[in-house]
Amino acid sequence: MSAENPSAEKPSAEKDGRRRDAAATRAAILDSARAAFIASGYEGAGVREIAEGAGVTAMLINRYFGSKEGLFAEVLSTANRRPIIATPETLSAPDRAARISKALLKVTEPEATALDGFLIMLRSISNERAVEIARAVVESHHQKNVTEALSGPDAAERAALLMSLVAGVQIMRQVVGLDALSKDRDAALERVLGDLVARLVDE
Repeated sequence: MSAENPSAEKPSAEKDGRRRDAAATRAAILDSARAAFIASGYEGAGVREIAEGAGVTAMLINRYFGSKEGLFAEVLSTANRRPIIATPETLSAPDRAARISKALLKVTEPEATALDGFLIMLRSISNERAVEIARAVVESHHQKNVTEALSGPDAAERAALLMSLVAGVQIMRQVVGLDALSKDRDAALERVLGDLVARLVDE
């Protein structure tokens, strides 16, 4: 019967096409939003600007993400989904303090591109709602993963302090550019940073 009726496959094909178009549209909106939030922060990035960058209407952003807040949360969640410094492999390694220190210095080298999630949060810090969203994302991603990887007492507090140390190094080394944190001092920085990180991640 299906060989005699070519249209029998059409509804499924159309449905698949709609799914592919929806996925592509959603990805385009997220890409445009990520670039806008990195450049201007939560307050400076407008929904119309994001829509134009994605080649869609502002109405579609609300359809896919509910609101600008929903879009911001999704962008941050996506940016924080794959850790760069405290990866599962690093956190389970016997020399995890040294690995975390090396990774942190590597990603904050002067020529390195700052991590998207870090830049978005840094440039959105003046907006109270953006900070609330960022806190929820961090607590449900990095905070949760690091806490679960640590043993011994005060795991949540130690995990939060480790993230604070990471953020501080990112700001002072990559954004402010303190001379004492420059690349030519990496040997000393790796040694001192390793000791600090070990105090937090080792029992």
